[in-house]
Amino acid sequence: MPKNKKQGAVFGGLMSIFMAFGMEIYNVPFSLGVQSQAGGLSNLSWQMIGIALSEAWYMAILVYIFSSLWGNRIGAAFANKHCDPEKDNPYFCRILRQAGTVAIMCPSMSLAASLLFSVLRAGMPLSQLPTIWIGTLIKNFPMAFFWNMFGAAPLTHLVFGWIYPNSGKKDEIIKNSPACRAMEREAQRT
Repeated sequence: MPKNKKQGAVFGGLMSIFMAFGMEIYNVPFSLGVQSQAGGLSNLSWQMIGIALSEAWYMAILVYIFSSLWGNRIGAAFANKHCDPEKDNPYFCRILRQAGTVAIMCPSMSLAASLLFSVLRAGMPLSQLPTIWIGTLIKNFPMAFFWNMFGAAPLTHLVFGWIYPNSGKKDEIIKNSPACRAMEREAQRT
């Protein structure tokens, strides 16, 4: 996990890229009507992945901006409300933070995507934006949740670990070592 602002920016950037790319791979076939063909989303092609890549870069920028402004803060507040890192399993606390972040980021990104792709690019009337947004949210939320939990977050942690090997692990090992704990007890006695 990130230990400073620079690492936080790298971690946030990686998560934004992986989330945007995964969601674009999911949404491009829908925009092309592939889900209604025999085989459905199994008909994914390299051409569709190319289209997803061409859209993912600017969607990743939006994800990064929105998550930095409110998504991460609200996700952390949700986790803090329902989880105590001192008492609860740290993995459970991390899952709650991810769930809280997805719960705010998916509606935010669905609104941005509805405005960008349906209103501005496809020419739908702005008066239809609320219904387009609801439909987009219903379609995207399950994928965003499971992609975050089982795809983007593990990939982000893996790549972040390659960029910053042993980030924080050495400090935790030293802090929890018997020698360090004995020194802390001795300091408390004096």
